[in-house]
Amino acid sequence: MIDPRLHTLRMLREHGTVTAAATALHLTPSTVSQQLRLLAKDLDVQLLEQVGRRVRLTSAAHTLLRHADELFAQAERAKAELAAHRTGITGVLRITAMPTALVALVAPAAARLRDANPLLTVEMNEDESRHCFDLLLSGDSDIGVLIPAPGGPALDDPRFEQHQLIDEPQDLLVPVGHRLAECRSVTLTEAAEEPWVGAPARVAHCHLLLGACAAAGFQPRINHRGVDWLGISAMVAHGFGVSLIPRLATLPTDHAVVRVPLHGDSAPTRRHIICIRRGSAAQPAIAAGLTAVREVCRERNDIVMVSAD
Repeated sequence: MIDPRLHTLRMLREHGTVTAAATALHLTPSTVSQQLRLLAKDLDVQLLEQVGRRVRLTSAAHTLLRHADELFAQAERAKAELAAHRTGITGVLRITAMPTALVALVAPAAARLRDANPLLTVEMNEDESRHCFDLLLSGDSDIGVLIPAPGGPALDDPRFEQHQLIDEPQDLLVPVGHRLAECRSVTLTEAAEEPWVGAPARVAHCHLLLGACAAAGFQPRINHRGVDWLGISAMVAHGFGVSLIPRLATLPTDHAVVRVPLHGDSAPTRRHIICIRRGSAAQPAIAAGLTAVREVCRERNDIVMVSAD
Protein backbone atom coordinates (compact mmCIF):
# COMPACT_ATOMS: atom_id res chain seq x y z
CA MET A 1 0.00 0.00 0.00
CA ILE A 2 3.02 2.29 0.41
CA ASP A 3 5.89 3.04 -1.94
CA PRO A 4 8.50 0.39 -0.99
CA ARG A 5 11.25 2.96 -1.47
CA LEU A 6 10.05 4.65 1.73
CA HIS A 7 10.71 1.40 3.56
CA THR A 8 14.20 1.33 2.08
CA LEU A 9 14.83 4.84 3.40
CA ARG A 10 13.60 3.78 6.85
CA MET A 11 15.97 0.84 6.87
CA LEU A 12 18.87 3.09 5.89
CA ARG A 13 18.06 5.33 8.85
CA GLU A 14 17.95 2.28 11.11
CA HIS A 15 21.18 0.62 9.93
CA GLY A 16 23.31 3.60 8.97
CA THR A 17 24.87 2.30 5.75
CA VAL A 18 23.59 1.27 2.35
CA THR A 19 25.27 -2.12 2.68
CA ALA A 20 23.69 -2.86 6.06
CA ALA A 21 20.27 -1.70 4.88
CA ALA A 22 20.57 -3.89 1.79
CA THR A 23 21.42 -6.91 3.93
CA ALA A 24 18.39 -6.34 6.14
CA LEU A 25 16.15 -5.96 3.09
CA HIS A 26 17.65 -8.96 1.26
CA LEU A 27 18.64 -6.66 -1.61
CA THR A 28 21.92 -5.66 -3.22
CA PRO A 29 23.54 -2.34 -2.27
CA SER A 30 23.21 -1.15 -5.86
CA THR A 31 19.45 -1.80 -5.76
CA VAL A 32 19.11 0.19 -2.54
CA SER A 33 21.13 3.08 -3.97
CA GLN A 34 19.06 3.09 -7.15
CA GLN A 35 15.76 3.08 -5.24
CA LEU A 36 16.82 6.06 -3.17
CA ARG A 37 18.10 7.99 -6.19
CA LEU A 38 14.78 7.47 -7.98
CA LEU A 39 12.80 8.43 -4.88
CA ALA A 40 14.78 11.65 -4.53
CA LYS A 41 14.25 12.40 -8.23
CA ASP A 42 10.49 11.80 -8.03
CA LEU A 43 10.19 14.05 -4.97
CA ASP A 44 12.63 16.64 -6.33
CA VAL A 45 14.60 16.84 -3.08
CA GLN A 46 18.02 15.67 -1.95
CA LEU A 47 17.71 12.74 0.45
CA LEU A 48 21.36 11.78 0.93
CA GLU A 49 24.65 13.60 1.12
CA GLN A 50 28.10 12.10 0.89
CA VAL A 51 30.32 12.36 3.97
CA GLY A 52 33.62 10.69 3.24
CA ARG A 53 32.82 7.12 2.28
CA ARG A 54 29.43 7.17 4.00
CA VAL A 55 26.11 8.80 3.28
CA ARG A 56 24.08 10.94 5.64
CA LEU A 57 20.37 11.67 5.63
CA THR A 58 19.46 15.26 4.79
CA SER A 59 16.87 17.35 6.61
CA ALA A 60 14.47 16.61 3.75
CA ALA A 61 14.98 12.89 4.34
CA HIS A 62 14.16 13.27 8.04
CA THR A 63 11.01 15.21 7.16
CA LEU A 64 9.98 12.45 4.76
CA LEU A 65 10.72 9.77 7.34
CA ARG A 66 8.50 11.44 9.91
CA HIS A 67 5.60 11.16 7.48
CA ALA A 68 6.65 7.65 6.45
CA ASP A 69 6.44 6.42 10.05
CA GLU A 70 2.88 7.74 10.26
CA LEU A 71 1.99 6.16 6.91
CA PHE A 72 3.31 2.75 7.90
CA ALA A 73 1.39 2.83 11.19
CA GLN A 74 -1.77 3.76 9.28
CA ALA A 75 -1.17 0.92 6.82
CA GLU A 76 -0.97 -1.53 9.73
CA ARG A 77 -4.32 -0.23 11.03
CA ALA A 78 -5.81 -0.55 7.53
CA LYS A 79 -4.74 -4.21 7.42
CA ALA A 80 -6.56 -4.78 10.70
CA GLU A 81 -9.80 -3.27 9.35
CA LEU A 82 -9.54 -5.24 6.11
CA ALA A 83 -9.12 -8.45 8.09
CA ALA A 84 -12.63 -7.93 9.47
CA HIS A 85 -13.92 -8.80 5.99
CA ARG A 86 -12.34 -12.26 6.15
CA THR A 87 -13.52 -15.30 8.08
CA GLY A 88 -11.26 -16.76 10.75
CA ILE A 89 -7.62 -16.10 11.59
CA THR A 90 -5.44 -16.93 8.61
CA GLY A 91 -2.04 -16.14 7.16
CA VAL A 92 1.40 -16.30 8.74
CA LEU A 93 2.37 -14.98 12.17
CA ARG A 94 6.09 -14.62 12.87
CA ILE A 95 7.27 -14.39 16.48
CA THR A 96 10.87 -13.63 17.51
CA ALA A 97 12.10 -14.15 21.05
CA MET A 98 15.31 -14.41 22.99
CA PRO A 99 16.23 -18.04 23.81
CA THR A 100 14.87 -18.38 27.35
CA ALA A 101 11.62 -16.63 26.51
CA LEU A 102 11.13 -18.71 23.38
CA VAL A 103 11.48 -21.97 25.31
CA ALA A 104 9.37 -21.00 28.32
CA LEU A 105 6.76 -18.65 26.87
CA VAL A 106 6.62 -18.41 23.09
CA ALA A 107 6.76 -22.09 22.11
CA PRO A 108 3.81 -23.00 24.40
CA ALA A 109 1.89 -19.95 23.14
CA ALA A 110 2.60 -20.89 19.51
CA ALA A 111 1.31 -24.41 20.13
CA ARG A 112 -1.96 -22.98 21.46
CA LEU A 113 -2.30 -20.70 18.46
CA ARG A 114 -1.68 -23.60 16.07
CA ASP A 115 -4.23 -25.82 17.75
CA ALA A 116 -6.91 -23.12 18.02
CA ASN A 117 -6.43 -21.68 14.51
CA PRO A 118 -5.80 -24.40 11.91
CA LEU A 119 -5.64 -21.86 9.08
CA LEU A 120 -2.90 -19.83 10.80
CA THR A 121 0.76 -20.66 10.27
CA VAL A 122 2.98 -19.69 13.20
CA GLU A 123 6.71 -19.27 12.56
CA MET A 124 9.14 -18.84 15.47
CA ASN A 125 12.59 -17.32 15.38
CA GLU A 126 15.15 -17.51 18.19
CA ASP A 127 17.36 -14.45 18.32
CA GLU A 128 18.97 -12.04 20.75
CA SER A 129 16.95 -9.11 22.03
CA ARG A 130 19.04 -6.55 20.18
CA HIS A 131 17.90 -7.97 16.81
CA CYS A 132 14.16 -8.09 17.54
CA PHE A 133 13.44 -4.48 16.58
CA ASP A 134 15.31 -4.83 13.28
CA LEU A 135 13.28 -7.92 12.39
CA LEU A 136 10.02 -6.15 13.22
CA LEU A 137 10.97 -3.17 11.11
CA SER A 138 12.03 -5.28 8.14
CA GLY A 139 8.79 -7.28 8.25
CA ASP A 140 10.58 -10.55 9.04
CA SER A 141 8.80 -10.68 12.40
CA ASP A 142 5.40 -9.55 13.70
CA ILE A 143 5.85 -9.94 17.46
CA GLY A 144 9.05 -9.64 19.49
CA VAL A 145 9.56 -10.81 23.08
CA LEU A 146 12.74 -9.22 24.38
CA ILE A 147 14.63 -7.50 27.16
CA PRO A 148 15.04 -3.74 26.54
CA ALA A 149 18.59 -2.49 26.49
CA PRO A 150 20.25 0.93 26.65
CA GLY A 151 20.24 2.55 23.23
CA GLY A 152 17.09 0.76 22.10
CA PRO A 153 13.96 2.49 20.76
CA ALA A 154 12.18 4.76 23.22
CA LEU A 155 8.70 3.81 24.43
CA ASP A 156 7.17 6.56 22.28
CA ASP A 157 9.09 5.55 19.13
CA PRO A 158 6.58 6.07 16.29
CA ARG A 159 7.55 2.78 14.64
CA PHE A 160 6.77 0.41 17.52
CA GLU A 161 4.31 -0.37 20.29
CA GLN A 162 6.08 -1.73 23.37
CA HIS A 163 4.24 -3.24 26.33
CA GLN A 164 5.63 -4.49 29.63
CA LEU A 165 5.18 -8.23 29.99
CA ILE A 166 6.89 -9.86 33.01
CA ASP A 167 9.52 -9.31 35.66
CA GLU A 168 11.68 -12.43 35.83
CA PRO A 169 13.57 -13.20 39.06
CA GLN A 170 17.19 -14.32 38.93
CA ASP A 171 18.37 -17.23 41.09
CA LEU A 172 21.77 -18.00 42.54
CA LEU A 173 23.11 -21.16 40.90
CA VAL A 174 25.37 -23.25 43.14
CA PRO A 175 26.70 -26.83 42.98
CA VAL A 176 25.08 -29.62 44.95
CA GLY A 177 26.73 -29.75 48.40
CA HIS A 178 27.57 -26.05 48.41
CA ARG A 179 27.18 -24.29 51.77
CA LEU A 180 24.19 -22.31 50.41
CA ALA A 181 22.53 -25.17 48.54
CA GLU A 182 20.11 -26.05 51.34
CA CYS A 183 18.99 -22.47 52.01
CA ARG A 184 15.42 -21.56 51.14
CA SER A 185 16.58 -18.09 50.08
CA VAL A 186 19.74 -16.00 50.35
CA THR A 187 20.95 -12.47 49.69
CA LEU A 188 23.61 -11.72 47.09
CA THR A 189 26.02 -10.58 49.79
CA GLU A 190 26.14 -14.14 51.11
CA ALA A 191 27.90 -15.10 47.87
CA ALA A 192 30.23 -12.08 47.79
CA GLU A 193 33.37 -14.12 48.54
CA GLU A 194 32.60 -16.86 46.02
CA PRO A 195 34.28 -17.25 42.63
CA TRP A 196 31.78 -16.46 39.89
CA VAL A 197 30.99 -17.78 36.43
CA GLY A 198 30.03 -14.84 34.22
CA ALA A 199 28.46 -14.43 30.79
CA PRO A 200 30.04 -11.35 29.17
CA ALA A 201 28.69 -12.33 25.74
CA ARG A 202 25.18 -11.91 27.13
CA VAL A 203 25.49 -8.17 27.51
CA ALA A 204 22.17 -7.56 29.27
CA HIS A 205 22.77 -10.39 31.74
CA CYS A 206 26.34 -9.22 32.39
CA HIS A 207 25.08 -5.71 33.19
CA LEU A 208 22.43 -7.22 35.44
CA LEU A 209 24.97 -9.29 37.37
CA LEU A 210 27.45 -6.44 37.81
CA GLY A 211 24.72 -3.95 38.73
CA ALA A 212 23.10 -6.26 41.28
CA CYS A 213 26.43 -7.09 42.91
CA ALA A 214 27.37 -3.43 43.03
CA ALA A 215 24.04 -2.65 44.71
CA ALA A 216 24.82 -5.41 47.22
CA GLY A 217 28.17 -3.77 47.97
CA PHE A 218 30.72 -5.98 46.22
CA GLN A 219 32.47 -6.63 42.92
CA PRO A 220 32.12 -10.27 41.82
CA ARG A 221 35.36 -12.17 41.23
CA ILE A 222 34.63 -13.65 37.79
CA ASN A 223 37.06 -16.48 37.18
CA HIS A 224 35.23 -18.27 34.37
CA ARG A 225 33.06 -17.15 31.48
CA GLY A 226 30.38 -18.93 29.49
CA VAL A 227 28.22 -18.19 26.46
CA ASP A 228 25.11 -20.28 27.10
CA TRP A 229 23.40 -21.61 30.20
CA LEU A 230 24.46 -25.16 29.40
CA GLY A 231 28.15 -24.29 29.70
CA ILE A 232 27.63 -22.04 32.71
CA SER A 233 25.66 -24.76 34.50
CA ALA A 234 28.38 -27.32 33.75
CA MET A 235 31.07 -25.10 35.26
CA VAL A 236 28.97 -24.48 38.36
CA ALA A 237 28.14 -28.19 38.67
CA HIS A 238 31.85 -29.04 38.76
CA GLY A 239 32.57 -26.53 41.50
CA PHE A 240 34.24 -23.74 39.55
CA GLY A 241 32.02 -21.01 40.95
CA VAL A 242 28.48 -19.73 41.37
CA SER A 243 26.38 -17.75 38.92
CA LEU A 244 23.13 -15.93 38.36
CA ILE A 245 20.56 -17.86 36.36
CA PRO A 246 17.26 -16.52 34.94
CA ARG A 247 14.17 -18.18 36.36
CA LEU A 248 12.99 -19.08 32.83
CA ALA A 249 16.26 -20.76 31.82
CA THR A 250 16.03 -24.54 31.46
CA LEU A 251 19.00 -26.56 32.73
CA PRO A 252 19.95 -30.21 32.08
CA THR A 253 18.55 -32.54 34.72
CA ASP A 254 21.88 -34.38 35.00
CA HIS A 255 23.78 -31.27 36.15
CA ALA A 256 24.41 -31.38 39.90
CA VAL A 257 23.31 -27.80 40.55
CA VAL A 258 20.80 -26.08 42.81
CA ARG A 259 18.83 -22.90 42.16
CA VAL A 260 18.65 -20.79 45.31
CA PRO A 261 16.08 -17.95 45.28
CA LEU A 262 17.39 -14.48 46.12
CA HIS A 263 15.78 -11.90 48.38
CA GLY A 264 16.61 -8.42 49.61
CA ASP A 265 16.80 -5.00 48.02
CA SER A 266 19.53 -6.08 45.61
CA ALA A 267 17.72 -9.24 44.42
CA PRO A 268 17.90 -8.85 40.64
CA THR A 269 15.05 -9.22 38.16
CA ARG A 270 14.92 -8.57 34.45
CA ARG A 271 11.91 -7.09 32.66
CA HIS A 272 10.64 -8.58 29.42
CA ILE A 273 8.58 -6.56 26.97
CA ILE A 274 6.43 -7.59 24.03
CA CYS A 275 6.74 -5.43 20.94
CA ILE A 276 4.91 -5.05 17.62
CA ARG A 277 4.88 -2.59 14.75
CA ARG A 278 2.82 0.47 15.65
CA GLY A 279 -0.74 0.17 14.41
CA SER A 280 -0.71 -3.63 14.04
CA ALA A 281 -2.23 -4.64 17.39
CA ALA A 282 -5.75 -5.13 16.02
CA GLN A 283 -4.73 -7.44 13.19
CA PRO A 284 -6.36 -10.78 14.11
CA ALA A 285 -3.26 -12.97 13.95
CA ILE A 286 -1.14 -10.49 15.92
CA ALA A 287 -3.89 -9.90 18.47
CA ALA A 288 -4.23 -13.66 18.97
CA GLY A 289 -0.46 -13.98 19.35
CA LEU A 290 -0.30 -11.25 21.99
CA THR A 291 -3.15 -12.89 23.91
CA ALA A 292 -1.57 -16.35 23.79
CA VAL A 293 1.79 -15.14 25.10
CA ARG A 294 0.13 -13.23 27.93
CA GLU A 295 -1.98 -16.25 28.86
CA VAL A 296 1.14 -18.42 29.20
CA CYS A 297 2.77 -15.73 31.34
CA ARG A 298 -0.24 -15.48 33.64
CA GLU A 299 -0.21 -19.23 34.25
CA ARG A 300 3.36 -19.27 35.55
CA ASN A 301 3.62 -18.67 39.28
CA ASP A 302 7.41 -18.22 39.30
CA ILE A 303 7.41 -14.88 37.45
CA VAL A 304 5.62 -11.58 37.98
CA MET A 305 3.14 -10.54 35.31
CA VAL A 306 3.33 -6.80 34.66
CA SER A 307 0.12 -4.92 33.90
CA ALA A 308 -0.28 -4.08 30.22
CA ASP A 309 0.36 -0.40 29.66
